[in-house]
Amino acid sequence: MNQNLTLDDLAAPMRALRLLAVDFGHLPAPTVGLSPIYPNRLELALHSGLPDFEAWREALDAVPGDVEYRVQGDGRTGVLRTTVAYEGAEMELVGYGDVAVPVLAEAGAA
Repeated sequence: MNQNLTLDDLAAPMRALRLLAVDFGHLPAPTVGLSPIYPNRLELALHSGLPDFEAWREALDAVPGDVEYRVQGDGRTGVLRTTVAYEGAEMELVGYGDVAVPVLAEAGAA
């Protein structure tokens, strides 16, 4: 990690965020993350349910087969995650939603 990064080094994801606001301002508001640890990445996290994740996935043309699904929080929270390129930045899209029937976290625990 380069500790001498400046705000200019985050220009690609900030530019992508500005374009997202213009192009997709009608979509649900995500939690937005930028970090000098991953200076080319913009994270959009949706805590309002998986349908909101799907709306963003479609808007960003992310391939459904590239979406990872996991369960956390004692099997009560489903997490969808995918990464796509957008306007020179790596976009990490994450969605959190309730699982209708809690899933046992350990394999074979039934």
